[in-house]
Amino acid sequence: MCISHVAAMFFDRVSRVSSIPTLVLAIVLTFWSSVQAAAVGLLRDPDIEHGLTQLASPILNAAGLSPSRVRVLVVNDGGLNAFVIDGQAIFLNYGLILRTETPEMLQGVIAHEAAHIVNGHIARRMANLKSARGAAGLGLALSLLAAAAGAPEAAIGLGLGTQSAAQRSFLAHTRAEESSADQSAARFMVAAGVNPMGLLDTHRLFLGQESLSVGRQDPYMRSHPLTRDRIRAAEAFVSRYGDTTQEDPNAQYWLARVRGKLSAFTRAPGWTLRRLKSERYKDVRLMREAVAHHRNSKLQPALKAIDGAIALRPNDGYYYDLKGQILLENRKVDAAIAAYAKAAKLAPSEPLILGSYGRALLAGERYKEALAALERARARDFRDARILRDLSVAYARTGQPGMASVATAERYALQGRIKDAGLHARRAMGQLPRGSAGWRRAEDVYIAYEQAQKRRK
Repeated sequence: MCISHVAAMFFDRVSRVSSIPTLVLAIVLTFWSSVQAAAVGLLRDPDIEHGLTQLASPILNAAGLSPSRVRVLVVNDGGLNAFVIDGQAIFLNYGLILRTETPEMLQGVIAHEAAHIVNGHIARRMANLKSARGAAGLGLALSLLAAAAGAPEAAIGLGLGTQSAAQRSFLAHTRAEESSADQSAARFMVAAGVNPMGLLDTHRLFLGQESLSVGRQDPYMRSHPLTRDRIRAAEAFVSRYGDTTQEDPNAQYWLARVRGKLSAFTRAPGWTLRRLKSERYKDVRLMREAVAHHRNSKLQPALKAIDGAIALRPNDGYYYDLKGQILLENRKVDAAIAAYAKAAKLAPSEPLILGSYGRALLAGERYKEALAALERARARDFRDARILRDLSVAYARTGQPGMASVATAERYALQGRIKDAGLHARRAMGQLPRGSAGWRRAEDVYIAYEQAQKRRK
């Protein structure tokens, strides 16, 4: 599991996959000196994100959204909250995931947030944001983009000026929007064959919040106003659907796995080990045990446990990914490479796994192989600053300084380091054949840098 300081991805839509869009960089670099906001961190883990996709897919399909385009990401926050910023991702605090007792509760949250996208609530607020001309209007968006690149120091460096104003304004929903989202969410759940009572069960987690001071309320309460009247209204239309659904074993399994891995990494190892017997699924129990032993620096028990999980699910690339992590963090580089290679073979489209495989190959000084894996990872997720960092090392180690400068320029641009981005982009353009793919990527960064410099004068 990797903690990456990310909050949201505003500008996911690109016309050329091989390049960071010039428009995005121009916006970021142009307003860099005038915006302020704070960052939120993400917990990035391919297994957890895959499990959330399994839970979200039927809901998103019922809502008319593509599960391959709308990702469900985990925010590194133990509080109860969920939100959307644009139509590309749904964000769930890990604290909320750990508090949901049934798959239907978590699917209810996902359905509710998907409804905000489908019903146009986000589009309206994005239009208002784009029309704003001051720092308060653009601060949140740009700091979130900087943080999305994995640059907490950049986002924090923007300051805190708009946190209390723009962030609350941007994330807050009206009660009318909430009621609309509830009704749509119930329809999506019924269409997906999911019991809509899960939506109400989640709402009831927040009862009593209104009597607390603002500082003690969960973030969800402040951005998703809940009242007993609204809950009663939701109860009325949910009850109309009745409960004709059956429990979904697949959803139950993936919720247990997501919660199991999250709790194993976010709670004390002793807490995890004491509760292993209560785990319903043997492979999940062994996975949790492996994580706990790994965090206690007990390599052999950790390997024994994860090998037990793999024996139960031999075609599960995500368990091989965890084995690779355990081995690499214990400096067993060759064994880690073998585990990651198996993971990448079983899950060839997972950028986080490909990035970890490339990182292990770099550690083993197998630079050409590392470059191939990292280029595949970048092709699937160009916003991951860790991949770009490792990619620049791989290019340098394989005698491609121009491409190393391209990757470094893109990483600095995503992190909001304007001058450094321009410097490396100019260096790359001087080293690469004019008009080549790498040269055009560097040009995108440099054009955005120049536009930012003109705006600042």
